[in-house]
Amino acid sequence: MNESFKALADPTRRQIIRLLRDKDRTAGEIAEFFNMSKPSISHHLNALKHAGLVQDERQGQFIRYTLNTTVLEEVLGWLLELTDGVQGKNGKQTKRGNSKSAKPEDESSTRS
Repeated sequence: MNESFKALADPTRRQIIRLLRDKDRTAGEIAEFFNMSKPSISHHLNALKHAGLVQDERQGQFIRYTLNTTVLEEVLGWLLELTDGVQGKNGKQTKRGNSKSAKPEDESSTRS
């Protein structure tokens, strides 16, 4: 999950994810939305791929990139767990279902 957060920390990568939310695209199609070189876009796509946030599939001479919503759902689920039992701005305690007991992540998953 750490790789996902690293990848999502970059605003260009977040914008690429927004583009892929709408439809699958090639690197060239993605590059049209940015003022940067295709190799720079490829660098960002590789980081997103490494984090598992996007997948690629070769179609002839092109590679199509698609959003991997499974990883995004895992990240979102983890973030939502943080709000379990948290007091909101209105002073009321919020509860999002059964709160799981906090357990430290496996040490290997927290190191980069």
